[in-house]
Amino acid sequence: MEIVVCIKQVPDTATVRFDREKGTIIREGVQSIINPSDLHALEAGLSLRDELGGKVTVITMGPPQAESALRDALSLGADEAILLSDRAFAAADTLATTYTLLKAIQKIGLPDLILCGTHAIDGDTAQVGPGLAARLGWPSITQVAGLEILDTGTRFLVKRLIEQGYEMVEVELPALLTCHKSLNRPRVPSLKAKMRARKADIPVWGHEDLGADSGKIGIKGSPTWVDSTFVPAFEAKREMLEGSPDEQVDALIVRLKESGLL
Repeated sequence: MEIVVCIKQVPDTATVRFDREKGTIIREGVQSIINPSDLHALEAGLSLRDELGGKVTVITMGPPQAESALRDALSLGADEAILLSDRAFAAADTLATTYTLLKAIQKIGLPDLILCGTHAIDGDTAQVGPGLAARLGWPSITQVAGLEILDTGTRFLVKRLIEQGYEMVEVELPALLTCHKSLNRPRVPSLKAKMRARKADIPVWGHEDLGADSGKIGIKGSPTWVDSTFVPAFEAKREMLEGSPDEQVDALIVRLKESGLL
């Protein structure tokens, strides 16, 4: 089975800091990691390959330093990794991102299955997986929390989380699935695997390698963009009400009416 896993390198939210004046993330000194739900997508791909055979190829789009995320994926067991990196890809929204990923997947050769995380912790749009499936004309199932192989790998029975609980869906390949954190537990790489991943050759493809239309990538191909950002300021005020219990209740009612809460 040919499997492609799309991952993203994101700032580690445990160490992220914000510049309140500029409204931007301070990236200096902040560790970057594989987006958490993408690790569950990768584990799903590796488990399917281990059971059915085949190959897992990991793709990410980002700056040159995103190569480290791909090496982490290789250390976990991915067979191949490809970095999509080009200044022309910068400032891409989800529409431009899915177009770029589509061109890369077409260059590789269409797989049987594409796996993505449910959402990225930096943008949190949850649009890339379904958007890529729409470009391919493939069925997509989001929020996958369970996966059963049917017909020796030509169909899956998928447990999909919904607001009211879950639903069971049968899907025939090729298909795209976005994986929820409850689907599995990502494996831990061995020291030997880390050493092998460090030496691996990772090709870097730009827009010319993909034959991409320059009007559909990066900021040129993005109909949406960030106009401004800000860090919410939370201010708490406290007042001690004095007097007897009845007087405190009366004072509280007055304050609630003044604030429009009563």
